[in-house]
Amino acid sequence: MTDLMRLHGARERWVRTGGIELCVVELGDTGETRRPTVVLVHGYPDSKEVWSEVAARLADRFHVVLYDVRGHGRSTAPAPLRGGFTLEKLTDDFVAVIDAVSPDRPVHLVGHDWGSVQSWEFATVRRTEGRIASFTSMSGPSLDHFGHWIKQRVKRPTPRKVGQLLGQGAKSWYVYMLHTPVLPELAWRGPLGKRWPGILERVERVPAGDYPTPSLPSDAAHGAWLYRDNVRARLRHPREDAYAHAPVQLITPLGDAFLSPRLYDQLETWAPRLTRRTLPAKHWVPRTRPDQLAAWIGEFVTAHEEKETGVLAPRTTPESRYADRFGGQLVLVTGAGSGIGRATAFAFAEAGARVIAVDRDAESAARTAEMARLIGAPEAWGETVDVCDEQAMEKLAEKVAAEYGVVDVLVNNAGIGLSGSFFDTTPEDWKKVLDVNLWGVIHGCRLFGRQMAERGQGGHIVNTASAAAYQPSKALPAYSTSKAAVLMLSECLRAELAGKDIGVSAICPGFVNTNITSTARFAGVDAAEEKRRQKKSSRLYGLRNYPPEKVADAILAAVVHNKAVVPVTPEARGAHLMSRFTPRALRTIARMEPPL
Repeated sequence: MTDLMRLHGARERWVRTGGIELCVVELGDTGETRRPTVVLVHGYPDSKEVWSEVAARLADRFHVVLYDVRGHGRSTAPAPLRGGFTLEKLTDDFVAVIDAVSPDRPVHLVGHDWGSVQSWEFATVRRTEGRIASFTSMSGPSLDHFGHWIKQRVKRPTPRKVGQLLGQGAKSWYVYMLHTPVLPELAWRGPLGKRWPGILERVERVPAGDYPTPSLPSDAAHGAWLYRDNVRARLRHPREDAYAHAPVQLITPLGDAFLSPRLYDQLETWAPRLTRRTLPAKHWVPRTRPDQLAAWIGEFVTAHEEKETGVLAPRTTPESRYADRFGGQLVLVTGAGSGIGRATAFAFAEAGARVIAVDRDAESAARTAEMARLIGAPEAWGETVDVCDEQAMEKLAEKVAAEYGVVDVLVNNAGIGLSGSFFDTTPEDWKKVLDVNLWGVIHGCRLFGRQMAERGQGGHIVNTASAAAYQPSKALPAYSTSKAAVLMLSECLRAELAGKDIGVSAICPGFVNTNITSTARFAGVDAAEEKRRQKKSSRLYGLRNYPPEKVADAILAAVVHNKAVVPVTPEARGAHLMSRFTPRALRTIARMEPPL
């Protein structure tokens, strides 16, 4: 039994077409709900099981259909093999499947690798017009578009275009190998077939499990004819009318070893209704990033169903300038109940990210998550934890990995303030500040950073430090020490994790108008005096009125551009420059009495 058939509600049927039988699996119930149908088409050398993780995540909202392409998995192979895998015959198969599973309603098509190559054919030929409601493509171009792309670079060569052509030519080495007679079949049925799961696990970081299936050697041997029957013919004589008749969502893994992102330049010419997404991942994203793919597919399908039916979903479509970068990504923010943390959660939500809002106050975390969903997050959850509690953080990390997936962006933002002279600061004061401001960051980096590293698909860690990290002050010995430690920790982690494509940024705000001033503690004074100072500092920060939303914008920009240290406010940037070029002047300023 395959992992697909183990999924709750999975149903198997057989569709006969062109002398072969296709094995089709359906998940989710159409019934009276009339759920949209999503058809997932696999690539080479895969079978439908490559989609099992994505399908499971989509099945609660959609009628999900997967089928083994002819000659793969449990579907039968054509005889003879030569000439049995043309795009025309693959289109016959697709039409037969959708006639069986959704005869009276257009389907939403999703393809990966050769599944995407086929799906471009389906989405651009006349006989499927009106049968496809949307198309999501990943890691597989149209052979017709590819042919025109090559011709443009051969007819009008420039150094840049020649470089692009040579670069893609090098990435396509395996295509030449698959055109050689007999050798690919011998390799796949021999040593390559046995070693392939280990290669995927080691190189692509595909998790070990039920994939690939035991049919891999024969799937790969049969699938070589996908290339032999189509590639040379279409690249030499690409169709002139290969225009997509459905909206297209293009998901481009930036670390794809086989396809250059440049292949999709000017794709809008062929697909006028195009939505672009980029993903910091390698080629086999259905296995390595199923959570994000399911979020993007679900969002795209829902948006186009709304256009057809006129029934709008309760959330809005992301309009942030970072939507193509963070849409569907999983972002965890600590200290998200208020201030910079809440503003950061909202900024990621506006960009279409899935948000985990973490705070020690359960009500505040839940409220942030609720607002994030209204703002644009496809999914958002509130989680309650004290970041300085090591065991609680470990349980949170286990829960997040099991229920939501591996975090793409971690924002360690939770922090507390403490003011007072060194000699008035008690050991208990020191412990509390360091537990939250430093150990909370350490726990987050250690637990969630390790998950990112083990996944092997990159990610980003943001640690909220402060201008106090490099600007000494006689009034902030404990707070400044904790933030300086966060800054140095970030720099060390950045060096260690660079080889794993995980960025680390330290955000250093100055005076920001948040409620940290109203909750900050003042060492060495009684309760009444502490209350007075809290009110005065809140008033001063309010007069400064630098909003936390600007810090949130800086955090998103830091992730996009992989910045190391980001002073945010004007005073933070000024102090950062002074710390580098005029440190003596900064030390003089540190001796001044604070205005409290």
